[in-house]
Amino acid sequence: MTTAELPSGSSPYFVTRLLENGDSATMSKKTELLAAVAGKNRGLLANEIDKVALLSAVAQIEDQNPTPNPIARSDLLEGDWRLLYTTSRGVLGFDQYPLLQPGQIYQCIRASQTRLYNIAEIAGVPFLEGLVAVSARFEPASEQRINVKFERSILGLQRLLDYRSANQFIQQIEAGKQFFPFDYSIENRNQQGWLDTTYLDEDLRIGRGDKGSVFVLAKEKS
Repeated sequence: MTTAELPSGSSPYFVTRLLENGDSATMSKKTELLAAVAGKNRGLLANEIDKVALLSAVAQIEDQNPTPNPIARSDLLEGDWRLLYTTSRGVLGFDQYPLLQPGQIYQCIRASQTRLYNIAEIAGVPFLEGLVAVSARFEPASEQRINVKFERSILGLQRLLDYRSANQFIQQIEAGKQFFPFDYSIENRNQQGWLDTTYLDEDLRIGRGDKGSVFVLAKEKS
């Protein structure tokens, strides 16, 4: 796989690290999945044929899942996970607005606190880069599933929010900082759902959500 074929925002070291974990069969499936993801910009550039190939690659690596009880493995779940691919139009929907494009997108899990953060960087006009962040609380529902309740939403310009990285921003949230004027609680009972973890190792996670969406994520190096 050449540098030009890497998933968005990746480096040759990143791909090598992803492929280091697992037996030969799993590594082969990882290679196939990363090849299918390459150049698709998290799914924005995937056509119907690409989507079929990607879902097939996802299903095949799910069959090689080395962690049959992922929800109990907080040591693996914990961390900041960068989105490589998704079928969710809700996550990638910023491209419908002129001058706005999704930057890096993260799902950050703080297992000991049963908290989850979805953070989307929004690229566009220079100095007007934006951010949308949603925090949620989760509880285990089965060996693979967590129930998720969204509690808080924050949006604004990165420079006004003093945003430097997903982890740094979460530290500000957990310290109790408020980000006025676009920081509000989510009270709607409909803003909840569930997420299955169908593959998990030290650096790759695959999830399936209650709306049928698939998520492929890679853990950021701490």
